[in-house]
Formats: sequence, structure tokens, C-alpha cells
Amino acid sequence: MKSEKISDAVVRRLPVYLRFLSELSMREVATVSSQELGQKLDLNPAQIRKDLAYFGDFGRKGIGYDVSYLIEKIRQILNLDQQINVALVGAGNLGQALSNYNTYLKDNMKIVAVFDASPSKVGQKINSLTIQPIEDMVETVQRLKVRIGIITVPDVEAQRVADQLTSAGIEAILNFAPTILKVPSEVRLHAADFTTDLLSLAYYLDNEKENDKHDA
Repeated sequence: MKSEKISDAVVRRLPVYLRFLSELSMREVATVSSQELGQKLDLNPAQIRKDLAYFGDFGRKGIGYDVSYLIEKIRQILNLDQQINVALVGAGNLGQALSNYNTYLKDNMKIVAVFDASPSKVGQKINSLTIQPIEDMVETVQRLKVRIGIITVPDVEAQRVADQLTSAGIEAILNFAPTILKVPSEVRLHAADFTTDLLSLAYYLDNEKENDKHDA
């Protein structure tokens, strides 16, 4: 792997490549070119080659990429060759939906604990997971060696939860609460903001029509 810093954009494209390569593998496709990947994923083939070249020389000229080998290498790059334990805080509708996603996950990233502040939810089960009280979070996170936390609590509670997760040794957080969190510099924070994404889509509804008029 090159020593230069890899951009977030490159890292975010790797799971896209992995998902499509996994589909090819299921169809028993042995090799794929960057041109084919680009066509299917609506990406520039040169960009795909550049992204992968950051991590090694995986392709063969005139042949392309060995699908099984590239899947293995991308899984290693994303640390998916080891189990990564995840804790989810907030067992509302979104939290339950994310917990249910465990059933379909084939990669080694697994939600192993769910927490909620509501006494009425504590003790209930989501699949095989029993919802635990917030008070148990630090001890459970440390005992299960949880590395990633997912926050789906109301915005007013999110910072307190983030503080507890980081104090327990969490290395990364995916935040679904509609608020900006502050975490230590060594903790990686990603925000999944449905509201922002939805509102930004509204911009394109009429602007796309205007652009079509100008292009006509």
C-alpha cells in the first residue's frame, strides 16, 4: 500500500466495488475489467484503476481482475477478514431495523449489543440480542471488545451517548442523530443524515428540468 494518505472518497468506493464483485462471484464470473466495472457502476475506469492501485497491483494487463482474488484483497483492506463487533444505542424503529440487518450481513461486521434508556424496552429481544440498559454500555462494550458504535437516539441524548462510547474505548461512531457531535481526534466519526440527503434531493427536482430546457 502506498504511504500517502488515502482520501475518504476512495475508501467509500471500496464497499461499492466489493458489493458488485460479490454479485459477480455469485454468478461464477471469474474475471472482470475496469471498463466493465466502470460501465456497471457508472464510474470512470481510470478512477477505478487508480483507487485500487493505492493498495497494490491487483490487475493483469489484457485480462483484468481476478474476481475472487480482488474480493479477498478488498476485504483485507477494509479489515473485513476479521470480526468487528458493533454496538447500537437506541432501540427505536431505526435501531430495530438496523439490528435486524444482522440477519443479512455476510461480512464480519456484526452488531453484538443493543442499548436503550427506556425501561419498557430493556429486556426485549431483537433477533438474538437482548436490549440492555444504557448503564451497562461501558462494561459491555469493553467486555465484548466492541470497536464501532451506532447512535440512533434523539439528538438531545446523542452527545452524552457519544461521550460514553468513547470513554468505553470505541474507535469509530456512525451517528444517525440529527446533530453535530464532538469526539476525540482519535475516534472516527461518520454522520448518516437522512434529512440533509432528502432535502438536498428537492433541489434537483426542478433544476434538472431547467437544465434539460437549456440543453434542448
